[in-house]
Amino acid sequence: MLQFFIDALMRTADLALVALGLSMLYGLVKFPNIAHVQYAMVGSFIAYWLYGTAGLPLSAALVLGALLTGGITLVVQLLVFNHLLKSGPAIAMIGSLAVSMLLVAIILGVAGSFPHMFALPSMEPVAVGDARLSRVQLWMLLTTAVLLIVFVVILFYSQVGRAMRALASNPTLTNASGLNAVRITNAVTVLSGFLAGLGGGMLALNSGAHVNLGNDMLLPVFAAAILGGLGNPIGAVAGAFLIALAETIITNVNFGPFLGRGLLFIPVSYIGAGSFLILLLALLFKPYGLFDRGVRRV
Repeated sequence: MLQFFIDALMRTADLALVALGLSMLYGLVKFPNIAHVQYAMVGSFIAYWLYGTAGLPLSAALVLGALLTGGITLVVQLLVFNHLLKSGPAIAMIGSLAVSMLLVAIILGVAGSFPHMFALPSMEPVAVGDARLSRVQLWMLLTTAVLLIVFVVILFYSQVGRAMRALASNPTLTNASGLNAVRITNAVTVLSGFLAGLGGGMLALNSGAHVNLGNDMLLPVFAAAILGGLGNPIGAVAGAFLIALAETIITNVNFGPFLGRGLLFIPVSYIGAGSFLILLLALLFKPYGLFDRGVRRV
């Protein structure tokens, strides 16, 4: 049972940072950026190159890769999405699909289609009760937890966080109050890209940096963000945990005894179907998400 819970937390760590950045930026720009998951893919390759080619320490490669991804996110926002948003959020969303495909094509042309695995030193796994996890997984869990705590503190207990929430709730009043809406939006854009790049880099430590990393995350990340309420960053993290829990149940629970059989596990390929089902149910019964109070206000 403990191993099941740890597996769910590991999957949550895979999704939480990317879903957090997506939902946080949506609260300001008001369109679902499909290309956001590809920023995670780009971040994974930058971290790989910094670690494997430039020889930086792993932590430095991940952080610098995330910072560079944040810069790329801001450049794309300024050059592409700010102009597309003048024609409406639907046009911007279609444009984000085009940006997503362009990023995949660029990485595919530069790095090829084969996964690039991080050459990590061999270490003994960490025992937590009767469960086992690698030191990299433990480091990922702790890093994600610390970043989430820091984000909550900034969002609810700092002047910057109050400005972000004010801009998300009422941009016109925020501008009239003397706050620089453009500067706040640009800062949140960089932060969302940083979180996506770091999330992608940490995910690549286990799966390798590959061009399908963003595509593999697209459905569960959007399902988590929608389930938690688009525009509600903390809700997106809760949604990531619910999606991770559902995926872990699908891949780890033996359904054989329920059907009078010995062993019967759902194939891993059905993980996407599980996310689709959760997303569909959320849209049918809670279209604003489970934590929709703030989303309705926005």
